[in-house]
Amino acid sequence: MNDSISTYNKINAEVGIKIEPFDVTKRYTKPHKHNKYLEIIYFVKGSGFHHMDMTSHSIEPPLLFLVKKDEVHHWEIITKPQGYVIIIKESFLEKTLDKYINTQLIKLSNCQKIKVEDHDSSLKFLFEALCWEMKQLQLNQEAVEGGLKAILSKMVKYASAQGGENTDKTTQFINLLSENLKNNVSFYAETLNTTSQNLNAICHKVFDKTASDVIAEHIIREVKRQLIYTNKSISDIAYDLDFKDTSHFTKYFKRYTQQTPLQYKKSHL
Repeated sequence: MNDSISTYNKINAEVGIKIEPFDVTKRYTKPHKHNKYLEIIYFVKGSGFHHMDMTSHSIEPPLLFLVKKDEVHHWEIITKPQGYVIIIKESFLEKTLDKYINTQLIKLSNCQKIKVEDHDSSLKFLFEALCWEMKQLQLNQEAVEGGLKAILSKMVKYASAQGGENTDKTTQFINLLSENLKNNVSFYAETLNTTSQNLNAICHKVFDKTASDVIAEHIIREVKRQLIYTNKSISDIAYDLDFKDTSHFTKYFKRYTQQTPLQYKKSHL
């Protein structure tokens, strides 16, 4: 027995996403967890078991598994499997221009296994299309994000029908961040009819982060987008995001990126 759980890192950090057919040699694996990435597995054929933390799931295709980061899992696949795998690093989710991808993943945060209807052939076509996109010499980011969003949308619909969709204050909080981004925990707590302390407790439970850190992730992501893709001044960006002054905004950005907004903008010109 090892002193610690093995941690796998299966993907190049620069790309941030990997989509490919399921590796048939991985029928039996040792318990392991993933290094800051989540994994979506879609089985078309195969039988056996997928052990996730303290739960063992039977593999009865067609079905999907969602393995979150730091979740310990291993395979015990009896018959030859056929399916697809999507590996998504945090870096991909930070850079994506489609805010709904992150929202959909929040809705799936309670899910491990999702049963797919036998007659639903669209998922297989979506996975095949994404596998083709990933093989191209120049990655079409919009096509990949579009295909991923379509897959996640179907997963959310199935999860909702099977009682697994997360529709609590966590999802409401993330939706609020997408609609109205402010550096203000109290604003979100009041909007959600709760206290700042309770919102912090919810964020600790779901994200293992404070509410301020969850807000900061969204703010930094949005600031980076505006610095790169717009001509807005740094003071205007700061004002729009509810910062009292540019100096505070600059210190805040540097705390999370080790660069000032101006340095970041220049480095990406």
